[in-house]
Amino acid sequence: MEIAEKSEIELRILKAAFEMFRQRGFKSVSMDDIAQHLGMSKKTLYKWFRNKDQVVYDATACYLRSIQESCEGYICEAPNALEELFRIMTLTKQVFSDIHPSIFHDLQRHHPDSWELWVKHKSGFMLEKVKDNIRRGIKEGLYRKDLDVEVLARMRLALIELPFNREVFPSHEFNISQVQLAVLEHYMLGMATLKGHKLINEYKQITEEE
Repeated sequence: MEIAEKSEIELRILKAAFEMFRQRGFKSVSMDDIAQHLGMSKKTLYKWFRNKDQVVYDATACYLRSIQESCEGYICEAPNALEELFRIMTLTKQVFSDIHPSIFHDLQRHHPDSWELWVKHKSGFMLEKVKDNIRRGIKEGLYRKDLDVEVLARMRLALIELPFNREVFPSHEFNISQVQLAVLEHYMLGMATLKGHKLINEYKQITEEE
């Protein structure tokens, strides 16, 4: 993901701002809130960023880039396709542990340019990584050979935003992180061969013991 090089202070502002957006939603956080949280004047904040739209855009871009780097690391270290998914589950827990349920809605409605960053990340980087994982799993005998890679990969991406649909999963009844993990496990089990199921059970036992 292309983004201009940022100074240390810009990165500090963007990291702090995105954490606030994650926890409270994009709409609920103002430039005043960000400045106050960082202990700086609003004038100083505007020295580095034109407006809130720019903060949201740059913060989203930086965050997505960090997620890409984490995913690449997990994939490179994983000895097989299923362990890739279990490592991604660990990342999922971190990402969705305290995320505000309105975050996708806010981004799409109030910050369309930043929403487009997410769409490109999902339809580009994420789609290719999911397809690579399915092909790897088939080759390793962990996933069924009859899987339609393109359909399964796109279904997986559609499921990522499902837990944020408040009509399906009201936020006062469901924990987003738990829903994401349940959906991912269902997806995994649906693709697995007998060999894959045995490995999944082994991994689940290890992670539950931890």
